[in-house]
Amino acid sequence: MDVVARIGALHAGLPPSERKIAALVLADVELASALSIGQLAARAGVGAASVTRFARALGCRDVRELKRELVRAGAIGARFFAAEGTHDPLDSAALVHRDIIELLAENRAHLDRAHMREAARLLRRARMVYAFGLGGWSAVMAEEARTRLVRFGLPIASYQDAVMQRVAAATMDRSSALLACSLTGRTAELLAAVTVARGYGARVVAITAPGSPLARLAEVVLPVVTRETDAVLKPSSARYAALMMLDVLATEVAMIQPARSRELLRRIKVVLDAHRGGPGRQPLGD
Repeated sequence: MDVVARIGALHAGLPPSERKIAALVLADVELASALSIGQLAARAGVGAASVTRFARALGCRDVRELKRELVRAGAIGARFFAAEGTHDPLDSAALVHRDIIELLAENRAHLDRAHMREAARLLRRARMVYAFGLGGWSAVMAEEARTRLVRFGLPIASYQDAVMQRVAAATMDRSSALLACSLTGRTAELLAAVTVARGYGARVVAITAPGSPLARLAEVVLPVVTRETDAVLKPSSARYAALMMLDVLATEVAMIQPARSRELLRRIKVVLDAHRGGPGRQPLGD
């Protein structure tokens, strides 16, 4: 149960005494979860029986269940309950930029060149490379991997559907490489597909959270450290760290055979410039 959403939905239709309790809870979920029945009633200016009725109106068996739900809501969403009108002293551009720079620096410190080279060689030697990602940026990351690596001559396909990931995993063997992308490393469907791929001998590289279930399944881990802040109104900066890791991997893949990589990039430049025209320093298909 999302007790906060439930209170908000029922608030207007509650009796006056229960509306007072609802207002008190919504004003400070963490405080309300710590109060006893008597304290909650006293602060709301109502009788203890109103607290019991309020709990039952929300679908809770009793006040104890209500308090458990409030504790859960407070633990999960405390940073989302900022008082109305509060704001970070930085403007939005400064806030976003600062968070990106700090997170990139933190992840740069976790980048292991030996592991990156090992991952690049593993992908380069594969007969076929598959990129898997599910949900949000992790799915985008798999597609980005295909965009980055195909230009260096790697045969690569990306899959963002859980069923098709299992289908593709079932076709893999020791000559296949799987690049699994997940910011959390905990998505059950992705873990299942990676397990299938490993069962058939695929070599697994993971761009994911260190120590996560996905990291434990991988042969080579390229760690992405995420750090969620209390600035909940801006997008997460974690995807920039993942993108940095992916760009470094693509660069390592290219550097294994630099002459061939340069020739392939030259061909792409010739084809794209003939297609679109424009100045000579345009990105290569980005």
